[in-house]
Formats: sequence, structure tokens, C-alpha cells
Amino acid sequence: MPDVLIQVEGLSKRFGGVRALDDVDLAVREGSVHALVGENGAGKSTLGKVIAGVHHPDAGNLLVEGRPVHYRSPHDALKDGITMIAQELALLPHRTVSENVFLGIEHSRLGVVDRGSLRRRYRALVAEAGFEVPGDVPAGSLKVADQQKVEILRAVAREARVVVMDEPTAALGREETERLLELVRLLVTRGTTIVFVSHFLDETLAISDEVTVLRDGRVVKSALAAEETPASLISAMLGRSLDMTFPEKRYPAADAPVVLSVKGLRRAGSAAEVSFDVRAGEIVGMAGLIGSGRSEVARAVFGADARDAGSIELDGKQLRIRSPRSAIRAGIAMLPESRKEQGLQMNRSVVENVTLPHLRTVSRAGVMAPLKERRAVTEMTTRVDVRTFRLSAPVRTLSGGNQQKALFARWLLRTPRIVIADEPTRGVDVGAKLAIYELLVSLAAEGLAVLMISSELEEILGLAHRILVMRGGEIASEFDGRTATEDAVMAAAFGAAARGGA
Repeated sequence: MPDVLIQVEGLSKRFGGVRALDDVDLAVREGSVHALVGENGAGKSTLGKVIAGVHHPDAGNLLVEGRPVHYRSPHDALKDGITMIAQELALLPHRTVSENVFLGIEHSRLGVVDRGSLRRRYRALVAEAGFEVPGDVPAGSLKVADQQKVEILRAVAREARVVVMDEPTAALGREETERLLELVRLLVTRGTTIVFVSHFLDETLAISDEVTVLRDGRVVKSALAAEETPASLISAMLGRSLDMTFPEKRYPAADAPVVLSVKGLRRAGSAAEVSFDVRAGEIVGMAGLIGSGRSEVARAVFGADARDAGSIELDGKQLRIRSPRSAIRAGIAMLPESRKEQGLQMNRSVVENVTLPHLRTVSRAGVMAPLKERRAVTEMTTRVDVRTFRLSAPVRTLSGGNQQKALFARWLLRTPRIVIADEPTRGVDVGAKLAIYELLVSLAAEGLAVLMISSELEEILGLAHRILVMRGGEIASEFDGRTATEDAVMAAAFGAAARGGA
């Protein structure tokens, strides 16, 4: 077995009254991939951040090559060759991609950055990594998936000995995920050690040498990845076995009324037109590769992006949607792709986040009614099972799954006619993911229309009554959820010949 490079002994960490890590022991071997898995709030990200110098432990020891270290910052850890790709992206939005990648390690002449050298180094790095990201555009102009690639390139550029990857594939599609895993394998062959934090158990087992399961801040299992299965990991994570099947599909009646009808929708600056219907009680899944236009269509329907042409009807009535406000008033709700950047006010309380679009509902004569507001939020957060020690707590203190449930609570405070859910389970743990599946199915059973966008094809196949596949900004294919196959949907997404399932 390779030598232990990083040793954690009796490590504990508190945040206020919450014990994030409790007497944790861990051994990470040199030149290996060591995975950390567990539900949100289990402590895996906190442990990764301690190793990378982001957090300082309250008790216990961290040793690198047998030497005790006391990192006070990520800069201290970087001196030992340890860096981190955080789940919360930390790019400078107005600087170019190449500037972000080589920030702090630029070549300069007389104190001036050598732009020619920067471009040459960036081209060489991209060729090595296999990620196609333009180096001369502002990082803030990129989609979430491409910003994640920039973070990965930044770590590779620093030639780190240890890279802590916290949910590195959460914003990536299938093709990008496979490229990332290939890059991880390449780094390991060069002697790099990877600490891999992920909710995706199949890819975790495929890439890892060893896996450690955390629950409630404590290590409950460490084992060779080859000896584990997704089911065994889930059992350790939750402390019980869990049926991983999707809820039973209950198809709407054949004559169920059309709730949302989109005809000839053309987004601003696009030549492609999109038309589709969603019926009452129906879950329509929208699949496709990243960049296919799925989220853009949803944003145009919700009024978040402008459109040049097309009509939107709700319950047979044509709408003039010019902003999210008009969409909300009409009965359209949307959970955006990034809850932190587009959905929630992270420093505001759970109560404020839930009632934000519905202030008239929880006020009297223009004045907020706190008791009415709290009763309404309590009822709705109980319904969707938001777990928090108090509703007045900032929503940033909640786990990813509970943050996502808070968004559901927001839109159910006033029952909508259609819920658009863009990547509804991104960055949430297994338990919360299954709870969200049950919630989407229950909403459809109540007669709501649901449009679900997901990069996880298993979700689309497991939940959707009908599947729309987008490619190049258009709907390329449509499948019945009863007969659709993974091969057929992927073939449609890539523009290849389908092998049945339509």
C-alpha cells in the first residue's frame, strides 16, 4: 500500500452550537483517490476544508507526511502543495478565464503581466486537461459548468500534490463529468493525491481507491472502494437500508387539460423556435447536453430572459410575460439552476426567503403581519420537511437539500399552476434527493403541471411521463416515459440515430 500522506487524528470542529466534526480519524494515501461521502451536514466538506486550510480545527491533529501542521489559511496549505476546488465557486467575475487560472502565479516583466506568456501557458494547460474553455472572456460570463472547469484548471496549473475536490461534477453534464474523471485519473498517475467529495456514488466508486463515510460529523466507515456498492454506502450514510427506486409513476388522464402551452418561442438573439405543452398532473422532463438550451427556454417562459417571438398560454389564456413578476402573478413558479446565485438570498432568514415573492399575502394594508407570515411559513416548511433549528436562521446555514426544499416552500405558499424545476436535486444528498422526488410526484398528483430539467438522465427516466430532448436550442425528439430508454434519449441528445423508445 502507498504511504499515508495526510493523517487526521481526533479532529473536531464546531460552528456555534453545531458540531460539524466529532473526533474524526482519517488516513489518505499518497497518489490515491480518497472519497468522502455522506448526507449534507455530515461533515465531509468541512473535513476537506480543514485539510485545505480553509477551516482551523478546534481539537485534534492534522499531519502531512507525519509532520504536524497548523494551517491558518489556504495559502499556508498551498505551501505544502495542498489546494481545493470548492463547491462555492470563487472566481473573479470581471477578470478573464486565463487571469483567474494563473492568478498569483503569473509571469511578469518589470511588474507587468506577460500577456503572451499567459496565453501560451493557458493553451498548453487546456490541451493537457481536455477542457474547451475560452481564455480571453470574463469568468463571470460563463455558465456554472464552465466556471467549474476554470476552478479545475486553476488547481492543475498550481501542480498541487493534493487536490481536495468538493462536488466537482455537480454542475457538469455526463460528457464533462467523464472528462473530469479522466483528468483525475491522469493526475493520480502523475502522483497527485485527490480527496474527492461527492454525492454521486456510482462515479465515486468508479474513481476512488478508498472511501470514508461520515454521518453527523463522525466517521462510520472507511473501506476500499472495490469492496463497496452504492447500496452499502447509502446504508452507512443513513444508518439504515434505503430503497433507491423512484416513486411509482401515476400518469394523468388522456384528456387532462393543457396547463402550459408554448408555441413558437424564440429567445432573444436565437433563430431556434420551441413549442411544447404540459398537462395537468403531468411531469415533462427536458433532457439534453449542457448548452442545448434547456435552461434558457425555462428562463424565457418565466420572464427572466427576453424573447423575440412566440406565445405562452396558461389554462388556455394567452399571457404577456415580460418579467418574473408577471409570471408569478399568472401562476408560474420556477426553481432556478443555481439556488445560491439565482434563487435564494443566502444571508436572509428562511422566513424571508419563503415569503419574498408573496409579501401581499403576509401583510395587511401594506404592513407586514409577522404572526401571519410565520404561521404560513411554518405550515409550508413542515409540508416540504425543511429541517432547521429555527426559521429565523439565515438560509445559508441550511444544508443544500434543505435550501432546495425552502425554494419549494416559497412557491407552494401560493399554489401555482405549473412548477418549472431546473436541476431540482443538484448538490443535495441521497435522502433529500428522494424527498424531492416524492414532492414532485405529489405535486403532479394534486393536478399541478411540472416541467423538470435535469442533467441526470436517471432522474428524467425515473420521474417523467414524457421526455423532450433538446439539441441546438430546439426540441429534437420526444419520448413516452413508459418506453423511453437511456440509449435512445442520449442518441437524440447527441444527434445520433435513436435505437427505439420513442
